[in-house]
Amino acid sequence: QVQLVESGGRLVQAGGSLRLSCAASGRTLSTYAMGWFRQAPGKEREFVAAINWSTYYADSVKGRFTISRDNAKNTVYLQMNSLKPEDTAVYYCTADTSLWMVQTTPRYWGQGTQVTVSS
Repeated sequence: QVQLVESGGRLVQAGGSLRLSCAASGRTLSTYAMGWFRQAPGKEREFVAAINWSTYYADSVKGRFTISRDNAKNTVYLQMNSLKPEDTAVYYCTADTSLWMVQTTPRYWGQGTQVTVSS
């Protein structure tokens, strides 16, 4: 069992930066592929980024967002730069033993953290 707790979401102006954190407990993080999803109001949840030994990004965030992990701290990060109003969403940390699954239907989810980008 893996527990995930996100933090770092807040209101930020367009063009600004924000770093989200995801603290994992219950299992050794290094054995899992980790990811981030988001859900905007009235829209379905969508994949944002994933990491195992490589990183993977949705086209909409490529070049602006960076996912990283610190296995010693059991923490995953999402650095978000050049934020746009359309990045406004609840951001969820995810985990799965499968890289494919962490990008599609992850087994473990955090409770989410709200990111709001004002224009």
